[in-house]
Amino acid sequence: MTGTAELSRMIDIRQITGAPVVIDADAHERRRLAGRFGISAVDAMRAEIRLSVEGETVLARGRLTASIVQPCAISGEDFPVAIDEPILLRFVHPGAEGASEDEIEITADDCDEIEYEGMTFDLGEAVAQSLGLAIDPFAEGPEADAARQKHGLAGEEASGPFAALAALKAGKSDRND
Repeated sequence: MTGTAELSRMIDIRQITGAPVVIDADAHERRRLAGRFGISAVDAMRAEIRLSVEGETVLARGRLTASIVQPCAISGEDFPVAIDEPILLRFVHPGAEGASEDEIEITADDCDEIEYEGMTFDLGEAVAQSLGLAIDPFAEGPEADAARQKHGLAGEEASGPFAALAALKAGKSDRND
């Protein structure tokens, strides 16, 4: 995915040491990530990951932190969100069996597996995908309650991400009666 990925950091498994890999997205990468995930901005994004190799399997453990700005699911107004997520990934060759639990102390169910071929994989793209998964598409900002009040969405049953749609449907049904 080099060249097209918003955040590419190619890792050669022959070059992995015990030192953590730090990924700090630059302004251009953050702008492209915001566009990819449909949010207003990625103000900061950093991942610190330790890699360990067992044969051709690479285990990645670390932490992703980010400061993003996204629109409220109710009001549409932008608001800041802090992301702080653990990262636990396993890079494997296609069709290869993962290492046993004794070798890496986790099971395949405990982490996401990402296939790679050859001797390199894109850790940056994996971190970008982790960011995408950490973004709550139904996050509500500080103006959500005011928007509910303004648009008559504050009834007892009006809650959750589909409340606005239910209210619109009810309003349309009332007019058709």
